[in-house]
Amino acid sequence: MSERVLQDGDVVVRAHGALRRITLNRPQALNAITLDMSVTMTALLRAWADDPAVGAVLLDGAGGRAFAAGGDIRALYDAAKAGDKNLPEKFWATEYRLNVLIARYPKPVIALMDGVVMGGGVGLSAHASHRIVTERSSVAMPEVAIGYFPDVGACFVLARAPGFAGTYLALTGARAVAADAISCGLADLHIASARLGELPAALADCRGHHDAKARLDKFSVPPAAGRLAAARVWIDRCYGADTVEEIVDRLARSGEAEAGAALEAMGKMSPTSLKITLRNIRSALSFDRVEQSFAQDYRISLACVAGHDFIEGIRAAIVDKDRNPAWRPDTLEGVTPDIVERHFRSVGALELKFDN
Repeated sequence: MSERVLQDGDVVVRAHGALRRITLNRPQALNAITLDMSVTMTALLRAWADDPAVGAVLLDGAGGRAFAAGGDIRALYDAAKAGDKNLPEKFWATEYRLNVLIARYPKPVIALMDGVVMGGGVGLSAHASHRIVTERSSVAMPEVAIGYFPDVGACFVLARAPGFAGTYLALTGARAVAADAISCGLADLHIASARLGELPAALADCRGHHDAKARLDKFSVPPAAGRLAAARVWIDRCYGADTVEEIVDRLARSGEAEAGAALEAMGKMSPTSLKITLRNIRSALSFDRVEQSFAQDYRISLACVAGHDFIEGIRAAIVDKDRNPAWRPDTLEGVTPDIVERHFRSVGALELKFDN
């Protein structure tokens, strides 16, 4: 059965029997997701939800290096510098509603998390019903390094990872290989990258979640060992603390080489980001529905774009590229409870609500 191209551009759409394949097509930007791409994908998924001709949806990325390395943060930076509040508000509201649409989708959504999967890429994949990693997968939420936080509902998933592995990933931005992504609940199956090209044909007449799983299982092989399972002893001991200061203290006293590396990594992060991330992931554990996490993420996002560290972090990472952000405050002690609280307050009429 041949594939038909239905749409080209930054989002390529193909039909393969009853399968609809959405390919993120900005390989030069590691498929970073723009507002327009989110709008396009939302319209497609809504149209296909009730279309009897569509049995399943496949998400992948072009170029062979990344599924998606995040959202288009340069656009957010430019908007913030220009005093444009509308773009960030619309960007995140659109992206988060798309992620929830995927989480609640009535048909199988298969995400091929080949290569780099970060930020917005995690938002598209982590909430899909069938999440495939390969030996090339590198999954991370490194936002604390740019004065932001792991958003896109990631903390809802990471809070439910075994022990405090999710807290470790959120506060260090560490990359998870296939086995680690599966153990932390960010992925389901490992399939060799060389076999990904066979999946569209295998899923062409797929109908329903159980059918999709049965077909994907035939391609599944055990991943190479990760490192998180063996590191759980010191991770749980250190990251089980109630405050960032106590986590830092436990890491410093741990004596484990990996704990020292984690401490060094956290020392470069925005102190404000570390504190809001810890609160976000701990509170996410009490949420019953992923929508609650997205609503909270939206509040935090708007507070971040109105503050200092997010804009400074993007400047240092992708604008001037000096890798030397000047955080404010620049110490954990300087991040007062009021600063943290400011990120969790209601945004009034802007509160994010969902149709379903």
